[in-house]
Amino acid sequence: MSHPPSDESGQPRWGQQPEQPPSPYERPSEPPPPWGQPAEEQRQAPQPQQWGQPPPYPPQGPYGQYGAPTGGGGPNVMAILSLVFAFVFAPAGIVLGHLAKRQIRQTGDEGDQLATWGLVLSYAFTVIGLLACCGWLAFAVWAGSHDGTTY
Repeated sequence: MSHPPSDESGQPRWGQQPEQPPSPYERPSEPPPPWGQPAEEQRQAPQPQQWGQPPPYPPQGPYGQYGAPTGGGGPNVMAILSLVFAFVFAPAGIVLGHLAKRQIRQTGDEGDQLATWGLVLSYAFTVIGLLACCGWLAFAVWAGSHDGTTY
């Protein structure tokens, strides 16, 4: 350990900083050895990077590699929405299902079965909803035609 130049009294010379003890909060210059490995063997092993340095960047790929995937990136979004809207608002599920089927045929995306199930459920819930509305209207007409008399 080297000491800064000082005069005979042990005080540092003018303009020199006195030596400070190491702070317990500073990061050590090299990492501690792994468990079970002596410090000498750890120092001899090559270190890929030092503490406090960011990892190196991966090599840059060719131009045009970024952007929307052209296929194989998962199921078609409209097919998923068709299945979701079958339970929320079935007529929208029908429209989205047909659009998804057309898009899947053109682009070759995945999700044909999702679109099919979205269409089946959307049509089924639409028919059930229409029957319920027609039954309610028929009941309202039947109830209003009795003029308040009982048989």
